[in-house]
Formats: sequence, structure tokens, C-alpha cells
Amino acid sequence: MLYLSLIGGLVLLLVGGDVLVRGAVAVARKAGVSPLVIGLTLVGFGTSLPELVTSLQAAMMGSPAIAVGNVVGSNIANILLILGASALVVPVVCAIPGVRRDLLVMTLATAAAIGLVMLGAVPRWAGVVLIVALLGYTGLALVLDRRESATRALREGEVDAAEHLPPAKLGVIGGIVLTVLGIAGVILGARLLVGAAVELAQAAGISEAVIGVTLVAVGTSLPELATSLVAAVRRQGDVALGNVVGSNVFNILGILGVTAAVSPIAVPEEIASRDIWVMAAATLALLAVALVGKRILNRMGGLLFLAAYAAYTAWLILA
Repeated sequence: MLYLSLIGGLVLLLVGGDVLVRGAVAVARKAGVSPLVIGLTLVGFGTSLPELVTSLQAAMMGSPAIAVGNVVGSNIANILLILGASALVVPVVCAIPGVRRDLLVMTLATAAAIGLVMLGAVPRWAGVVLIVALLGYTGLALVLDRRESATRALREGEVDAAEHLPPAKLGVIGGIVLTVLGIAGVILGARLLVGAAVELAQAAGISEAVIGVTLVAVGTSLPELATSLVAAVRRQGDVALGNVVGSNVFNILGILGVTAAVSPIAVPEEIASRDIWVMAAATLALLAVALVGKRILNRMGGLLFLAAYAAYTAWLILA
């Protein structure tokens, strides 16, 4: 029964997130919102909704290790696992101006997360600051992308984002209904997933922190994995990179911020001494790829990223 709850929670998270994005896109398009705005907000943030609801549920259920571990583990998986897998399909280009700007924001957000983890807790005021930073980042990204829309690279990026949106064949009412159903599915799925993960950790003698940065983190990162692999198959490695970078920024500023604003989070020692530094190393590795040489993550680089994630996972299990 425990494993059924775990699998059922993951399925509800994935299906609910997909339905939610489809409904929101339908409403936005009928309301005349531009594809650029939809791509920057609904697609990037929509794929991170499972992480958001899961961390909120975990914090309110008294499992801060899963709440923080979900964010840290998702960012590690996004870079090493998802980008690594995408690079095996098609080289990931890191030289696009907009993406490089977002990489810098992701690095700054990672530094902020490290600072908070070193404090031993993420208080409510810090959560509010992170939320404000996310709103500022989103607004600035929209303004800058509109100003730079005349360049070919960004124009292609905007089209790519729109191509990955689900078709909006619904009216406003149908879109609203889908949105509500999607929210319900994501919330229920998160509750099942967190509850099952906590019980599994207790039964197996595994810490909640390890469960959070592995099972829960990878499970809630499946939307990003699916989106990035589809982009890679279509030979659009830049879209795969943009999806991961945007998700990582939202994970720290949005998910950690909202969760802490609702319920201040105590940071487990395991995450402070181990996982946060793995996230920092993965972020710096991606930044180095983007700034050095040909600024392309090729298949060899993808294999190295995947090997690093496999080694990290083995370390967690055997430790």
C-alpha cells in the first residue's frame, strides 16, 4: 500500500501539472497574452509546480528535511541528470545571451541558498526576500527579452518556447476547469508522495533528507526531464538548457521562498554539510561550461554529468 501511494502521488503530480499548464495556457491565449509571456511564466514555472506543492506539504507536515531536500535535490538532478541526458541526444548550447544572463541569476540564487543553509534555517523574512527577488527577476527578464527580441537568437528562443506549449483548443471556461482540476491533482499527489516518502524513510531507516534529495526530488523533476528530452530530440538543446536554468532559479527563489514564508524551515545538518555543496559544484560546473571554450555541453560532457550524478546517488545510499 505504501508503494502504491508513492507511485500514485508521482502520477497525480505529473498528470495534475500537465493538466494545470494546459488549462492555464488556454485561458492565457484566449485572454490575448503573448506567447513570450506564456513561455517565460507558465512553461518554466508550470514544470516546477510539483516541487512547490511538495515542499509546502512537507513543511506543513513537519518534514523540513524533505522540503529543503526537494529543492536542493531537484537542482542537482536538473543539472547533472537532466542536462546530462539531454546532451547525450544533442549538444547543449550555452552561448545564447538570454540563457547566459539567467545562468548568472541561477548562480547568485545558489549563493543565497548556501548562505541561508549556513544559518541553519530559512526564516519567514528570508522567504519574503526570495519571493521579491523572483518577482523582480521575472519582470526584468520580460523587459529585457522584449528589448532584445530583434536579435535572431532570442527570436528563435521565443518561437521554441511557444512550440513546446500544449495546443489551446479549449475556451476560457474549459481552461479554468482544467486549471482547477490540475491544482487539485497536484495538491493530492504531493500529499500522497510526501506521506509515503516519510513512511518509507522511517521503515527503511533512511533519513528524510536522503529521501528528499533523491526519490522525491527526481520524482518532482520529471516534468523538466520530459520537457528537456523532447527539446533535445527536436535538436533544440538551447530550450533544454533554458528549461533547466529557469526551473533552478524558481526552485530557490520561488519554492524555498514561498515555503519559508508560509512555514519557516529548519535546515537538516546532512543537507548543510553535504548536499548544498554538491548543488554548488554542479552549478559552477554548468557555469564553467557556459563561459569557457566553445560553450557547448557535448556528449562527453553529458556522460560526465551523468556519471557525477550516479556517483552522488551511490554516495547517499552507501553513506
